[in-house]
Amino acid sequence: MTYNSDFVISLVEPVSALAEVVDLSDPRLVRHQEQVAYIALAIAEELRLPSYEQCQIALAGELHDIGFLSLEDRLKFTEQTFEVNETYNHELIGYALLRKLDPLKEAADMIRFHHLPWNNGKGKTVNGIDVPLGSHIINLADRIAVSIDRRKDVLGQADAITERISNYSGTLFHPDAVKAFLSLSRMEYFWLDASSSYCGRIVQRKLEPLNIWLNMRDLIMLAEVFAQIIDFRSPFTAQHSSGVAATAGALARLAGFSANECQLIQVAGYLHDIGKLAIPGNILEKPCELDETEKRIMKSHVYYTYHTLENIHGFETINTWASLHHERLDGTGYPFHLTAVDLPLGSRIMAVADVFTAIMEDRPYRKGMPSESALELLDKMTKSALDPHVVSILIDNLEEVNAIRMAAQTLAEKRYHSFRTEISKSSPIS
Repeated sequence: MTYNSDFVISLVEPVSALAEVVDLSDPRLVRHQEQVAYIALAIAEELRLPSYEQCQIALAGELHDIGFLSLEDRLKFTEQTFEVNETYNHELIGYALLRKLDPLKEAADMIRFHHLPWNNGKGKTVNGIDVPLGSHIINLADRIAVSIDRRKDVLGQADAITERISNYSGTLFHPDAVKAFLSLSRMEYFWLDASSSYCGRIVQRKLEPLNIWLNMRDLIMLAEVFAQIIDFRSPFTAQHSSGVAATAGALARLAGFSANECQLIQVAGYLHDIGKLAIPGNILEKPCELDETEKRIMKSHVYYTYHTLENIHGFETINTWASLHHERLDGTGYPFHLTAVDLPLGSRIMAVADVFTAIMEDRPYRKGMPSESALELLDKMTKSALDPHVVSILIDNLEEVNAIRMAAQTLAEKRYHSFRTEISKSSPIS
């Protein structure tokens, strides 16, 4: 595949957007990863670490909890005492999800060990592997963040938190990182920034001159990793985004889209369900049909997709195609109830790709449809909901498009099982 070399985008913005939507899954978690990223970056700056290392530490902070595949486990983890007893393997899962993406490899290495205690220097290595300083900085930043009671005046808590951290210098925490924190702790702005709703924006602003830029090839790989973070939370959806991305890309090519547009719609396909990260896992994984309340909650995922992707410069077209995949030509879709006049061809292609992929997949409460039944349903939906031209392209090229979908989903299934095998063989660091 030839990639558009002219397309470049910031790494920081999609990572920040992902961190934000993951933390929307429960009010108790809102802004946690941004908060950790801010504190970790402030410590790295105080230590005068190289700018690239500072950037990777901040990115690791924004993604350090990405390995929680269950909201329940993440909430149990946050309720633990200051000294972590059980990590639910989330640091190793986060590492496994991110390590193959070159721009985030160093951040993945930091996430892998971010709950490892310093233990008077024994935390320098694990099984002969050097532990990055960034891991120890993230560990300290995380414990500072969870010590802040958002319901109370942060400046009134500063002395107690500082004393508590000092008591663990050399045991839980790297002493150099603690020394840097103690210097910062005397500054009111540090505490106000760390506890404010602006901390994510502050991190983005500080990282702007340190930014890492992605070309189209990098972006597609990043979007694929994000799709795995979305889909791997449930074995029932582990292949879905890959199927939608492949189907949408094939339909776009057959509809006459340029090579660049086909790549953009593939990215949109990978990211179309990113808003599901804000939906409780018990709804996503329910082994039977959702009730009315659960359906209403599920409908919100496209709203979150829209506002998540809206914050990424250069994603305007990707957002339009990705987040409108549940809109329908007659205005009966959701969440905006747009009609045909408002829906560009890319959004219509995404809608068909999503419906086709979903009805061909096995789900907990039903088997995937045979091709003939799927085409009958799609044809029926052209009367009011789906674009007849796009559906006709699918019907005329069914064998080719379905083969592309199946190949993509088979590869995604292999990656999922490989991922689960890797995680099952790993054990928490103690």
